[in-house]
Amino acid sequence: MPHWLQLMIDSLPLLLWAAVKFTIPLTLLSFVLGLTLGLGTAVARLFGPRPLELAARFYVWVIRGTPLLVQLFVIFYGLPSIGVLLDAFPAALIGFTLNVGAYTSEIIRAAISSVPKGQWEAAYSTGMSWRQAMTRTILPQAGRVAVPPLSNTFISLVKDTSLAAAITVPELFQSAQRIVATTYEPLILYIEAALIYLAMSSVLSTLQGRLEVRFARYGGMLEANR
Repeated sequence: MPHWLQLMIDSLPLLLWAAVKFTIPLTLLSFVLGLTLGLGTAVARLFGPRPLELAARFYVWVIRGTPLLVQLFVIFYGLPSIGVLLDAFPAALIGFTLNVGAYTSEIIRAAISSVPKGQWEAAYSTGMSWRQAMTRTILPQAGRVAVPPLSNTFISLVKDTSLAAAITVPELFQSAQRIVATTYEPLILYIEAALIYLAMSSVLSTLQGRLEVRFARYGGMLEANR
């Protein structure tokens, strides 16, 4: 068996374990928390009082205008200088959540704005409150619009978690770096790590396509029933 193939086989369990233990949980938690933050930020920008709207705008402006790697460094390496000490995983989770929240807020805001005003009027005419109209009428329609870009954000997040290696989170990419430090085979190990990221992204892309088809059918049924 070729040396490179044996090395890939030997290192595969370690890389997969790092993905299961750190990469996947970091991705899922960051996306769920970021999506919640993004929804709140979008609502604040669209319907909140002026001070809250300005705060939301400032948050989105700062996060979208600075690199994710710099944000992670500020949280993990910068905050200890003012007495805020965080372990690597929580620091990465906070950084990714804030980053995802800013980007998803723009997606959700655009999706909510795309819903015709007549839908609000129709909801109010049936006696719904603002909250009921939002949750029962507006968000389901906005969700169909937001699914493709949100799915792309999730897939990008899977790959972006490799940046957590820079703040010592032992996820997939840092595990590859550690193996490289002992084997001195960077090309083989980094290609293997890239293939694992590619496999995860491919699976998610397939699921995204199926989800979009399902939402398209649901949207067609709603249009037919109007």
